[in-house]
Amino acid sequence: MFLQTAPTQGGTSNAEAMKHMGFGDLIHNFDPLGWIVFVTLVVMSFASWYFIIANAIRNAMVRSRAEKVIQGFWGTTSTQEAIRDLEAQPKGEPFSKIALDAASAVAHHQQATAAAAGGGRLAESLSRSEFIDRALRQAVARESLRLEGGMTLLATVGSSAPFIGLLGTVWGIYHALIKISASGNASMEAVAGPVGEALIMTAFGLFTAIPAVLAYNFFNRSNRMTYAQFDEFAHDLHDFFATGSRVEGVAPTQK
Repeated sequence: MFLQTAPTQGGTSNAEAMKHMGFGDLIHNFDPLGWIVFVTLVVMSFASWYFIIANAIRNAMVRSRAEKVIQGFWGTTSTQEAIRDLEAQPKGEPFSKIALDAASAVAHHQQATAAAAGGGRLAESLSRSEFIDRALRQAVARESLRLEGGMTLLATVGSSAPFIGLLGTVWGIYHALIKISASGNASMEAVAGPVGEALIMTAFGLFTAIPAVLAYNFFNRSNRMTYAQFDEFAHDLHDFFATGSRVEGVAPTQK
């Protein structure tokens, strides 16, 4: 009877020990450093999910409106009508802002040239083509930078969260070993809880990092495709505003 009872008691003891490895026990046994690591991971997780959702919505809107804006610009009967359509686009729509900057540069160059009566410093230093090119470069750089919002944070979370979680694990195990050494109790019940709680920090770090890494890679590829569209549209705009016609395809003549 004694030989049959001992394993049962040990199994029961081990089962009871495993019940103390949950998230609630982890929170209950936090020391100051544990709280710092936990709060840091929570903040990083919320921040990364905020930018994941925000970037997903923004990129979806940009991609869905891109062809409509571009085709709408080339499909208008006059430059003035095209500009009115561009001004009616939402504030965050990048393609319309690039085209409006090019049109504004043309108007500014014409006014400055007329005011200088053909001999002003602006007319001498920058040709119409150079002036438009500079405006387009600035507009593309500005809109590209806006698409980068949150990317640095996602990269930071993805690269650092696992190590922060590992720090919590290492510190938790060290802290647990000190308690075990001080109590002199090395039973399964005494060891399983603190060690299991410490390992949860590594898992929490991975759960924080993995979505950030996946989102960063996805948005990075999506942004590169949008940058290519920016460049293509900017080149077409430069040809149109500098020469009055689009190099590829038929474009309306300026009025």
